[in-house]
Amino acid sequence: MSVALAAHAPATFEIKSASLPLVALLLKSADLSLLSAEFAQRFGDVPDFFDHDPLVVDLFPLQVAEPGAALDVGALVALLRSYRLNPLAVRGGNEQQMAQAIAAGLTPAPDAAVQRTAPAAPVTAAAPLPEPVAQAQPAPGALVIDKPLRSGQQVYARGRDLVVMAMVNPGAEVIADGHIHVYAPLRGKAIAGARGNADARIFAISMAPELISIAGIYRTSEVALPDAIQGKAAQVRLVAGPDGDKLVIDPLSL
Repeated sequence: MSVALAAHAPATFEIKSASLPLVALLLKSADLSLLSAEFAQRFGDVPDFFDHDPLVVDLFPLQVAEPGAALDVGALVALLRSYRLNPLAVRGGNEQQMAQAIAAGLTPAPDAAVQRTAPAAPVTAAAPLPEPVAQAQPAPGALVIDKPLRSGQQVYARGRDLVVMAMVNPGAEVIADGHIHVYAPLRGKAIAGARGNADARIFAISMAPELISIAGIYRTSEVALPDAIQGKAAQVRLVAGPDGDKLVIDPLSL
């Protein structure tokens, strides 16, 4: 037989479970001078790329790449804060690293789920492309640029896709957290999935970029594109494989 018990709710507060959108830093090296140089290269010319985003520091990749490496967690936190990141939690470190992290004000979060690209079967040039899958539209809508982008100009579509209707000239840079569509020659830099979205893609009517990047995996013009791709309509996507993530460029039939 069920019994109903009298209960009293506090008048001044309630405690509920909540979720917080976080970005994660998967640290692969304890060399903070190298990390600083790569942060400067990647984000130095985009001072407002991060907006005090809450961050979880994932040290598990470091245990795999450099077991027993000495890491100055306090200096790491200071470096991240200098780029307007707000480290809140840490996971995956050894006993010494976790002790340093707690001393630096981070909260241990061993159960934090960090998104990683799932392994996929290798893709060859002759393999047919999968049917496109309908995806939810980002909110707000895509940022649309109608004018050509000259050398030194930069456009960042924070939290959404980017559509460029005119040429992206050499020395110009287009960045999006989602997809990038260039309905004109792409001759500058294109960085899609800037905050780690491995499903982002880059589309261009004429693919001839200085640099292409998806979720941190990049390729520069130092490695020439195949004749079947260079200057032609193509898309860039990220594929996970047993040897790590790689960029795959497919021609488009228009």
